[in-house]
Amino acid sequence: MEAKLSLKEQKEEKKYFKEHGSKVKPTFGDIVFNIINYAFFAIFTLSCIFPFYYIFINTISNPELVTKGAITLIPKELTIANYVAMGKVNDLWRSVFVTFVRTFLGTALMVFTSSLAGYLVTKKEMWHRQFWYRFLIITMYFNAGLIPWYLNMAMLGLTDTFAAYIIPGIVSPYNIILVKTYIESIPGEIEESAYMDGASYWTIFRKIIWPLSKPILATIAIFGAVGHWNSFQDSLILNANSPQLYTLQHRLYIYLNQSSNLGAIVNSGAGSADAGTLANQLNTKIIQYTISMVTIIPILCVYPFMQRYFEKGLMLGAVKG
Repeated sequence: MEAKLSLKEQKEEKKYFKEHGSKVKPTFGDIVFNIINYAFFAIFTLSCIFPFYYIFINTISNPELVTKGAITLIPKELTIANYVAMGKVNDLWRSVFVTFVRTFLGTALMVFTSSLAGYLVTKKEMWHRQFWYRFLIITMYFNAGLIPWYLNMAMLGLTDTFAAYIIPGIVSPYNIILVKTYIESIPGEIEESAYMDGASYWTIFRKIIWPLSKPILATIAIFGAVGHWNSFQDSLILNANSPQLYTLQHRLYIYLNQSSNLGAIVNSGAGSADAGTLANQLNTKIIQYTISMVTIIPILCVYPFMQRYFEKGLMLGAVKG
């Protein structure tokens, strides 16, 4: 038989339950585990954030101090001259524009086609639905390789053209599967009632399925936007002979692999700034830091607004296969 608690112990237990809202008092092992767990993830989080923080404080500090390696944890002699100087590099802003348009159009088309295809493969009336769905899944596991991919793009006329950024990414099998799974979690009675009232499949998709699927659509939109924004391989391979179509990441790749100063970068492009003046203001390290922040900041600004949809959509869209 269990020993009865004394009156004092019962009061302490009730007080603990009232304060912590739990019926199980943590043991010493639980407390130690929680401390180690929180400490580990705190250190891991800091290790992920610190590189971005370190780059940022170097971009807003005095260039001379950055060159001497005097910036460690806090910025010194705050300045935005680095960003102002980089703004004078014309080919950089061209790359920003190309990447922005690519990200917007590519993500919008991918979300639309993924949502529409995901809805279609949920319909039993679709001709050979199982075959097309399995065929779609197979493409996720098999591909011909880099060289056949390039030859295919060349034969389709997708070299040295902006369409090379948009067309290959319109259909995404993984995103279609996520959308299909999410739509199947929506009560079928909603769609059936609309169909009985005379609504067509397109009307049901546009007025019912699309609004109810916002969480999963926001999730795949984040996937698509990050993928387009960070992509540089297609720019490097397909548009190597068209500098006017270089994406921001491709431009960053070029800058990071150059050992010259900003003056040489300006001279290699359509630089409107005085090369000697800019070369005195910035060195290679600061150029690398500043360009890195330019590529990172837009995604960091967008993600927090989409996070609540991202978490909900990813969890609900991954419950069933």
